[in-house]
Amino acid sequence: MSSLKSIAAACVLTTFALGCTHATDVQKRPQPTSASTPVSLQTHHWQLNQVRDVDGSTDMQWQRSVAASRVPVELLFTGENALVVKRLCNNMHGSYEAQGDALQVSRMVSTMMACNDEKMMALERQVAQQLPKVQSWKITGSENAPVLALTFQGGVVWELKGKPTYETLYGPSEQMFLEVAPDKVVCHHPLAENAQCLQVREVKYDAQGIKQGFGTWGNYYGSIEGYSKQPNVRNILRIKRYTNQNAPADASKYVDVLDLVVESEIKR
Repeated sequence: MSSLKSIAAACVLTTFALGCTHATDVQKRPQPTSASTPVSLQTHHWQLNQVRDVDGSTDMQWQRSVAASRVPVELLFTGENALVVKRLCNNMHGSYEAQGDALQVSRMVSTMMACNDEKMMALERQVAQQLPKVQSWKITGSENAPVLALTFQGGVVWELKGKPTYETLYGPSEQMFLEVAPDKVVCHHPLAENAQCLQVREVKYDAQGIKQGFGTWGNYYGSIEGYSKQPNVRNILRIKRYTNQNAPADASKYVDVLDLVVESEIKR
């Protein structure tokens, strides 16, 4: 028997090569073009780096919580005035309104996934309580290394490092769905003996979300960043595919971002 469940996943960068492409696709990831879009709240992912008190000193209570997280807490301000917080036990969502340097954030809501890490859960509660208290924002630093400062009621300041969004680097994306077979298969690679690849095929859906058909199975050379393949698990993934116009001639021009895990089925 097999069990079926749906789960959400975070979005991260990957190189994509489907079918019989050059083996060098695995070795040479497409390099993004330098961002020419002026830095704003929406052009970057913002990773929490430091928390300062009103006197400018490091808030040690906050800093210990931030240090306890395995990866930096990340904020994403979308063009639709949605605020997404990632890299906690749960993803959190809210809305925001920016007028000049003034910033307002709504009460945050989150998924309800349990977490065994008590320190991470404590940090999640702190973040959820703090964000609606924000009053203003300011971006400093260079275009290549921007820093976002969020000032809260009482004078606490968050400093967040900027990382360009995929839209900033590559422009609009194309949405597609890929089914990933339960197990990897041995695939030919001249530089890696006994290399293993994902087996994938495209899945077509209609406007109502009903499956309409499948493509043919093929090897996926490289990895889907943000997607961790579990043995004996079949997945259907919703992918955002970007095109790197400046990719090297011997590398894949596609950059895939995991948007959602639509299905997960354990094959026993």
